[in-house]
Amino acid sequence: MIRVTVTREADGKVSGYQVEGHSGTAAHGEDIVCAGVSALAQTALLGIGEYLHREVSYKVASGKLMMCLRDAPDTETEAVLQTMLLGIRAIERTHPEAVCVKEKSGGEIHVPV
Repeated sequence: MIRVTVTREADGKVSGYQVEGHSGTAAHGEDIVCAGVSALAQTALLGIGEYLHREVSYKVASGKLMMCLRDAPDTETEAVLQTMLLGIRAIERTHPEAVCVKEKSGGEIHVPV
């Protein structure tokens, strides 16, 4: 199962996310559920860093992606992260056995260096 954890600040804005696991809905390299979630999560990371030029801490490994904003979330980062979340939740609705999204308030996702 792919587990997605989204961290929100006290004001409700997303400050980070963690994606881990594999959906197991198809063979490695042929799994469109994994590919879809991975593409959304990686595109959000790229959009925030390369397009918005925001500082982030992140780690990408096989079956795992963690990202945390270094500064407070703003309107632009929120747009990117909420769009990512809309896409992942749509996949979760069609494949609830393979994707689980959870949200937590406060704290942050700690990205190992």
